[in-house]
Amino acid sequence: MQTPILGSSYVARSVNAADNRMVNLFPEVVPEGGKQPAFLNRAPGLRKLATVGPGPVRGLWSPQITGSDGYVVSGNGLYKIDTSYNATFLGTINGSGPVSIADNGTQIFIAANPDGYIYNMSTGAFAPIGDPDFPGASTVGYLDGYFVFNEPNSQKVWVTSLLDGTSIDPLDFASAEGAPDQLISVNVDHREAWLFGTGTTEVWYNAGTADFPLQRIQGAFNELGCAAVYSVAKLDNTLFWLGADARGRGIVYQANGYRGERISTHAVEFAIQSYSTISDAVAYSYQQEGHKFYVLTFPAANATWVYDTITGAWHERAGLTNGVFTRHRSNCQMNFNNQTIVGDYENGNIYAFDLNVYADDDQPQKWLRSWRALPTGTNNLRRTAHHTLQLDCESGAGYVDPALALQPEYTSPAQQLLDGSAGMAIDFLSNTAYITSTATLPYETPVPQAMLRWSDDGGHTWSREHWTSLGAIGRYGTRVFWRRLGMTLKLRDRVYEVSGTDPTKIVIMGAELILDGTSS
Repeated sequence: MQTPILGSSYVARSVNAADNRMVNLFPEVVPEGGKQPAFLNRAPGLRKLATVGPGPVRGLWSPQITGSDGYVVSGNGLYKIDTSYNATFLGTINGSGPVSIADNGTQIFIAANPDGYIYNMSTGAFAPIGDPDFPGASTVGYLDGYFVFNEPNSQKVWVTSLLDGTSIDPLDFASAEGAPDQLISVNVDHREAWLFGTGTTEVWYNAGTADFPLQRIQGAFNELGCAAVYSVAKLDNTLFWLGADARGRGIVYQANGYRGERISTHAVEFAIQSYSTISDAVAYSYQQEGHKFYVLTFPAANATWVYDTITGAWHERAGLTNGVFTRHRSNCQMNFNNQTIVGDYENGNIYAFDLNVYADDDQPQKWLRSWRALPTGTNNLRRTAHHTLQLDCESGAGYVDPALALQPEYTSPAQQLLDGSAGMAIDFLSNTAYITSTATLPYETPVPQAMLRWSDDGGHTWSREHWTSLGAIGRYGTRVFWRRLGMTLKLRDRVYEVSGTDPTKIVIMGAELILDGTSS
């Protein structure tokens, strides 16, 4: 029978009810003509591009001007990078936390809570905002020629002078007074300024008035606020954020019109609301091959959750330290030089998200999927013998050690390795690659492995590990299976978990379980 390995991450408060974990895998739906209606992809790896400053990377920005440079806030410095990822130091940025960035085509405004800075892309001038009327800024956006920002620890929203972030009129502010909560974040979407408070949200527009250009949109008041300043991100033509209101916090919302629409599941909310701190959450968004991801990280909790707007599915994105899952290394994002680039939360490294890379820089990437053996709604209370579990997956991709130098005419190590003209050969029987032109000893490429374990009490305790091959290089028809999986008293309580860390492609299209019931 088919066992439901496909789906999303859903670990309930009671693991007996649901223990479907998905880490560094995400589903893709096949509209028609596919082998299965969906399959699981491995999450993109991190391909290091450069080290910019001492880190951590606090913010990334790519102006929408064609051919412009990228900008990196790393540690206490602002850096400019070109398309070869050469970095130039521009000036000092105070603070240590995330920054908010916007540009008006000429100037870049960096809000470092409370300090603000302006870099002029035309003249190269960089300086803190020196206007004596500047009250400080937590977050910043751009609207119709104005920089819009919120004053820290207040209800006030400000605008700069038109097309000049260095000049602030002392009267160019207003208060979000629909409720007495504090204004914590400003985000501009569809030429409207969303003012997120701790318990409510207001939406303002450019009315063009002489004294202060912004006015509230009547009826666009939402009794739903924001739990974390930097959790707001644009994606899929709308806004996403971690919510809070008078009744609680820890639900993730997507803007639908002027209202917040819940997109988090009970399982995700159970995880989030179990964290001791969520106000430190940071978020960014990106799209890759049509998937649109909202990435939400909780630094204190050491956890990262990802929502795909296309499938509506959640999964975990994680690093691996000493065999233990941690938060993902990415801290912020920009689209630059035709690549999705993210910055490291611990150092100055910037990386490209690459679906053809199966490690996080020099660290392994572990993927994991756990699921209940029986499909939802089915039941079997009899003793059952589990004979074989077989994965329907793309195997035979093999493993290529990153230490093998990639020649410029090849796009991947695997391509180079498989080309005999490159001075290399492969012995498929021994799964060994030889560098025939330069090496005197064989260059070992081990066959990638996958690990299986199971639980017969719903996910509370687990069996020992059972390892099997994912297939040697070039053997795409290799079956991936485990045999003699034991007897269970209640099939409905068995949970399987499969995982791997080898830097090789993995695509899971389904799983087949062969079993026999007994008479009792």
